[in-house]
Amino acid sequence: MLEKVAWMNMLFDFYGVLLTERQKDYMDLYYCQNLSLAEIAVEFNVTRQAVYDTLKRAEHVLSQYEEKLGLVTKSTAERNKLTAAAAILEECENMENGGSVQQARKIIEEVLAAIEHCGIAVF
Repeated sequence: MLEKVAWMNMLFDFYGVLLTERQKDYMDLYYCQNLSLAEIAVEFNVTRQAVYDTLKRAEHVLSQYEEKLGLVTKSTAERNKLTAAAAILEECENMENGGSVQQARKIIEEVLAAIEHCGIAVF
C-alpha cells in the first residue's frame, strides 16, 4: 500500500494540475493528508462511494498521463543518474581518479542533454 501511496503522490505532483478541482481535492486529502474515505465524504457532504469513484477516476487519469508522457519515469531515471554522479564525485574528492571523474561528467552531460531535450530551462 505504501508503494501505491508514494506512486500516486508522484503522479499527483506531476499531473495533478490536469485533474478537476474535485479530483484534486480528494487526491490531496486522501493521499497527501491521509484522510479516510468517510472523512472526505463528510467534509464534502457526499457518500463514501462518491469519494471512492472520484479517486479511482483520478488515479486512472493520472496513470494514463504517465503512460503517455512518462514524466515520472524519466524524472526518476534522471534523478538516479545524478545520484550516481554525486557518489562518484564524492569518491574522487580525496583522491585523483580521472576515470571516475570522466564517468561522472558523462552522466551529468546525459542528464543535462535530457533536460534540454525536454525544453526545461537550465540556469
